[in-house]
Amino acid sequence: MKKQRVIITGRIRLKDFAPDYCGGRDKEQTRKKTDQRGRHIGDLQQLLYANGHHAVLLIFQGMDASGKDGAIRTVLHRVNPAGVETANFKVPSAEESAHDFLWRIHHAVPRHGNIGVFNRSHYEAVLAERVLGLVPEKTWRRRYGQIVDFERMLVANKVLVLKFYLHISRREQAVRFRERLANPEKNWKFSHADLATRQRWDDYIVAYEDMLNATSHPAARWHLVPADRNWYRDHVVAGAVARALDALKLKWPKPAEYLSRVRIGK
Repeated sequence: MKKQRVIITGRIRLKDFAPDYCGGRDKEQTRKKTDQRGRHIGDLQQLLYANGHHAVLLIFQGMDASGKDGAIRTVLHRVNPAGVETANFKVPSAEESAHDFLWRIHHAVPRHGNIGVFNRSHYEAVLAERVLGLVPEKTWRRRYGQIVDFERMLVANKVLVLKFYLHISRREQAVRFRERLANPEKNWKFSHADLATRQRWDDYIVAYEDMLNATSHPAARWHLVPADRNWYRDHVVAGAVARALDALKLKWPKPAEYLSRVRIGK
C-alpha cells in the first residue's frame, strides 16, 4: 500500500507515495476544515506581525500544474496581504548571475513579522539547472550542502522555514494541461515549455527525489504532499502552516507604559 504525506526525516522513494491519497476523507467536510485553518492562520499572522520577532518562509516546489498557486491562494486567503511578501524566481538577470546562486534568494527572504512565499525557489538550482545540464554535476551536488547551511542560518535568525513538495501524478498533470487548453480562462497558464519539461518527467522525478533526501534537515524538513486532489493538498498545507505558527506560542505584545495615561478627548 502506498503511503500518505509525510514530513521527510529519512530517505524516501517517491514511487512509495500515492499522489491521489486523501485518507478516505469527505471532500466538503475537509474543505470546511481547511477554511477554519485558514481563519486560524489569519489570526496567527496578526500575532506574528504585531510581535515582529519572527518571519515565516513558505517554499513550494512541484512539477508543472501541481497546484502551487492554488495552495498558496487557499491557505493564505484569510491573511492580511500587508504582511505577506511573495517571490517567483525566473531566469536570473545579468546582475543576479554575477553573484552566487543564493544571493537573489537571500534578498527575497521576508522581514521579521511577515510571511514570505516562494513559488519555486533556490531549489531550481538543483532541479532545472541539473536536468537541463546548465551546470556540471560537481556544482549542483555541492549546492545541496550550501542550501542546507543557508536554511540553517535563516532558522538561527528566527526565520521559520516550511517546505512543501506537491506530489502530482503524470496522469493528473495531463488532465490539468488539457483543462488549460480547453478553458479560455486558463489558456494563459499553458506554455509549450511545460510540455518540454513533461518529456523529461523521469529525469525530474529523480532530481526531486535526490533533492528531498539531501535537503530535508532538522531545521527545515520537507513536507511531501499528495497533490492530485486539490482539496486534500490544501488541507495538508494549511494544517502544517497552522501547527508551525501555533508552535511559536506568540502572545500579544505588552502595551507601552505611557498608554495607561493616554486619554482620548471628545
